[in-house]
Parts: sequence; structure tokens; C-alpha cells
Amino acid sequence: MVSHSPLLLADAAAVEPRGEGRFDATLVSEYCVFDKPHGGYLQCIVANAAVAAAAEAGASHLHATAVSTNFVTSPVAGPAQLSTRVRRVGRGVSFVHVALEQDGAVVTEAVVTVGTLRDSSLLRFQSALAPLLEPVEECVTLPAHESMSIHHAVELRCDPASPQWWRGDAGPADIALWMRLSDGGGPWDAWSLHFASDLMPPATLPLGSTGWVPTLQLSSYVRRIPASEWLRARQWCVVVADGLVDERCEIFDDLGEMVASSSQLAMVRFGQA
Repeated sequence: MVSHSPLLLADAAAVEPRGEGRFDATLVSEYCVFDKPHGGYLQCIVANAAVAAAAEAGASHLHATAVSTNFVTSPVAGPAQLSTRVRRVGRGVSFVHVALEQDGAVVTEAVVTVGTLRDSSLLRFQSALAPLLEPVEECVTLPAHESMSIHHAVELRCDPASPQWWRGDAGPADIALWMRLSDGGGPWDAWSLHFASDLMPPATLPLGSTGWVPTLQLSSYVRRIPASEWLRARQWCVVVADGLVDERCEIFDDLGEMVASSSQLAMVRFGQA
């Protein structure tokens, strides 16, 4: 059996400057879900363009701390172009609008907040709590889905005591698991957390959804640089109605500190009763 090295997220999400706030990118099939580029992967591409554009405009910020994305239509694997417009360069934060285009049409657009995170900071308050999970070595590796090529780059482990929704078990619309970046490019950092923020399986699966849950809008927020290789994440549904689901996700490192969070609005389908 031939073993293939996974494509690094950093290489898959690279952007090439073309001048005047424009960049080229190649959307790759290795980071797709049901043959469509993964939302968190697209946010990493958008974040790269935003940070580069802010730097060209004189900003010294290093990280995309918030990315709010509208998925106008489904992009496809292949060449893409990004156009950026720096809205403001500030001392603490800067703001950049990014449009990702294919064949002359905007397929994804985002507003990105760019700042700089510290390696360590004093936590003054946190109401969110990391989910209680069995130690990672005692958890069950989530089986890879043939239609989700992103699974080559990440390892997900579920608590064996939780409902095994991937086998059809019913349960609450609330999923918690361990996640590790396994593309070979190193541990999680502030940038790859935008990928992590959209990695959780849909929390509608324990309710019996088909797995078709295309995202319409996704906002991810990075609060601090992770202090561990494995992260604990929880995703749950706020409301499911009229073919739409409102989901929340929180991600924690080994210190129990929330390193990132996200919210999204997606379409959802359920099988025939």
C-alpha cells in the first residue's frame, strides 16, 4: 500500500500577490467537502490575503483575529483571484474587505479584522468551559468520510461514552471531540484556527440530518495562540427551523482557555420520515 503525504494547509491556502491589492490562489481538491472547497479552508485563504494587504498598507499586525464570511455561491477546485480593500489601518487593529472570485464572479466575500495576538496573556474572565472528554488516547478516532478530503489533514477523536452519531445513533444536537492538525506542518497556530473553527461535524447529525449542511455565513474569532497539540471543541445547534440551522462552536487548549469560537448559519436537510 502506497502512503501519500498530505498537502500542507499552508501550501494549499497560499496566496500570490499580483499588485494593487490583488492576489492569486489555487483552491485544491485535498481540502474539499463533497467536492466543494471547505469553508474553514477558504477562510484561511482570505485571512492570508487580508494580512498581506494590511501589511502593504502599512499595518504591522500579524494575525487575522476575526473573519466574517458570506459564501455567495459554491466555488470549485481550481484557480481563484482575491481582491482586497483596506478599510482602515489602526494602531491596535486594521480592517480589510476581501472578495474571492472565479471566472470574474464573486463566490466568497469577507470582512477581516487584523491584529496581533500575544504568546501569552492574563485571562481576566471566561464564562465558556471546555467540554469534559475522556483522555485523548481513550477516545475513538472518527472514521474518515470518502467525500471529505479534509480528513487527511486533521484527526478527530470522540468520547466513546457519547452517542455514536456517525453510526446513526440519535442524541442531542451537541457534539464534543478532540482535534489535532495532522497535515505535517506543525501544531495549531492563530491562523490555522480559522480552519479548525469549521472542522466540527454538523451538530444536526444526531438529529438525523443527511449530512448536507452547506454554510451560508461563517464568522470565526481567534482569541489566543493555542498552547497544545490537541484541542477540545464543542459544537451545538442554537435553533433548527425552516431548512436552516444556527450553530455555535468553541475551541479550547490544554490550559482550558478558549482559543477560538465561531458561529454559522447553514442550510440543512433531513431524510424522509
